[in-house]
Amino acid sequence: MNNSAANTGRVLWAGLRALLVLTVITGVLYPLAVTGIAQVAFPGKANGSEVKVDGKVVGSELIGQTYNLPLKEGEETAAPDLKWFQPRPSNGLGSNSVNTQYSIILSGATNRSGDNEDLITWVKDAKAAVIKDNSVNGYTVKPSDVPADAVTSSGSGLDPHISPEYAKLQVHRIAEKNNLDVKPVEKLVADHTDDRILGFIGEPRVNVLQLNIALKELTKG
Repeated sequence: MNNSAANTGRVLWAGLRALLVLTVITGVLYPLAVTGIAQVAFPGKANGSEVKVDGKVVGSELIGQTYNLPLKEGEETAAPDLKWFQPRPSNGLGSNSVNTQYSIILSGATNRSGDNEDLITWVKDAKAAVIKDNSVNGYTVKPSDVPADAVTSSGSGLDPHISPEYAKLQVHRIAEKNNLDVKPVEKLVADHTDDRILGFIGEPRVNVLQLNIALKELTKG
């Protein structure tokens, strides 16, 4: 019995030592090393890809946000501020108290099938709104001009990008609302259109936050 208890004690002590050593290595030293390397090699990405204007953080390159008018009394949903480029919709994902700029509960899609009645209604309503909001004097948006990303949320619900087609569709509205010529706004979109990664990965895209920052600078001039 004594030998058995002693053997059990040695096994338990060996297991405890292994647990403590592995905890220090994998739970303390490894995270500190990875964090240190990231801070030295990729400080911007390691700190959330923050975007700053005049020294103030205005968002992240990786997370979409809305550009709305202040919520009026009696309104449940704020109207979009049409002087800014608008992002993809984030319908159906609820709201939270962490990121009040974007209507989400968790990162994720709406998980509704293509024939779901709610989804069909959202898409039809969003399409009608895109056509109405972006049709201005001398420029009328046709239903066939509206790209998919203008009326559907992304898989994550956090996409900070829109397609070049959706950005170009908004150009005439942006020009009218900001008393600008169309040409400079078109150039703004072209200058902020990112090509496919390595020439073949993904799709061309426009970061809405970066585009609106550039628009703000343009309106100052």
